[in-house]
Amino acid sequence: MRNRLSLLLLLFALVSLERSSVADQVQPDAPFVMGYANQLSFVPGEEVAFHLSASGTSIDLAIDRVGKDRVRVFEKAGVACGSHSIPDRASSHGCDWPSAFSMTIPDDWVTGYYEATMQMKVGDKTTNGSLFFVVRSGNPGANTKILLQLATNTYNAYTNWGGHSLYSYHDRDGVQGHRVSFDRPLASQYGKWELPFVKWAEQSDYEIDFAVNDDLEFHPEILKHYKLVLSVGHDEYWSAPMRDHLEQYIRDGGNVAFFSGNTCCWQVRSEDDGRALTCYKQSYNVDPIYRQGDHRLLSTAWSHHLVKRPENELTGVGFLWGGYHRSHGQFMDGPGSFVVHRPEHWLFTGSQLRRGDRFGGKYTIVGYECDGCEMRWEDGLPFPTHRDGTPETFTILGSCVARWAPGDSLWYDRFPKDRVGAAVLGVYTNGGTVVSAGTTDWAHGLSGNDPAVIQITRNVLERLGSK
Repeated sequence: MRNRLSLLLLLFALVSLERSSVADQVQPDAPFVMGYANQLSFVPGEEVAFHLSASGTSIDLAIDRVGKDRVRVFEKAGVACGSHSIPDRASSHGCDWPSAFSMTIPDDWVTGYYEATMQMKVGDKTTNGSLFFVVRSGNPGANTKILLQLATNTYNAYTNWGGHSLYSYHDRDGVQGHRVSFDRPLASQYGKWELPFVKWAEQSDYEIDFAVNDDLEFHPEILKHYKLVLSVGHDEYWSAPMRDHLEQYIRDGGNVAFFSGNTCCWQVRSEDDGRALTCYKQSYNVDPIYRQGDHRLLSTAWSHHLVKRPENELTGVGFLWGGYHRSHGQFMDGPGSFVVHRPEHWLFTGSQLRRGDRFGGKYTIVGYECDGCEMRWEDGLPFPTHRDGTPETFTILGSCVARWAPGDSLWYDRFPKDRVGAAVLGVYTNGGTVVSAGTTDWAHGLSGNDPAVIQITRNVLERLGSK
């Protein structure tokens, strides 16, 4: 049955590929303006180019830094542009639109997330488009020892603009893509998870430098300037070089806090100098390297038995022993909170929490996608079994039930179906210290001013990220 399914998936992929070479896609109805930047991140002095397509002949461009406040840093009216075709393989191989406008990042632009808004007026109609990029510090680590790397690989994986995403359920013809390009308009997830964290941090006078996922792959030299690296929200897609560099950083004494869930679930391979990602996911046996014998870079789940590198080895937890909470039909009336197991740990200092207390439920900090570990219980306390790759020094500090959705286990042929797992909050040390929240929605507690979530987050930033 599995071989027949694999053959069908391969035939679907071939048909889709054949069809994709036939013709360009239909343009959206006018008026429209859309675009993308030539890179994901820049340092001051580098040139950012805006590749735009619009139904009119010119647009007005504005750029804002989006943090605790939205600060306008640049405006230019009358940027000339035109309408460009959307290749039928735009989602996988990009748009190849020309640059409509380029500029050098000024020296006084501080590190952060920047959104460019394009506005076009045609008669009495006005339309807007937007794109984003990140400015890294030109002097990394000079003003802060904390680095936030945004989950831009995940943004790309979920974007179905121009054809396909890495998911089938929301694509135009139900076909799951296996390659996604950054050279197309992307749907940013920054506002859902990372921005609430950034707003709280900047309002609380924490300085943070910014980067993106592929900076861990292509600019790993920046890591040595920081004491603490952050992952916030939904950081699902990681390449092997990203993991290699961050794991070496930890062994060398660097600290990491994963205020995120479903973290490092899928292995991707970067292509086109980082402008595209490949991931075959459930259809791992269609990946061209499957039949080459060495499966370490197979673009499927990191925890797959062929890859032999579960994400637990990096984060302490993983999706195989987590799942969904208040999402995908799982525990829809669940508490949305962690129960405290070891309140004496430094992570809980100043929180006033006691063993058995719950925190974060008002803002559902345990929600959507969650990571956990295989556990055993002694005298009412959980301990990791370490059989799933969880490090020997990992300590379970909090947990909340989670579970896969029905059918999720079908793509993983050595895992039991319909078992109950947990979101796990925990810590381990291996040179540096790693904290994992085990949930995508931790930052929602910060935006809600939950006192326990705030205190725990402060403890992590100040203990692991202070100068």
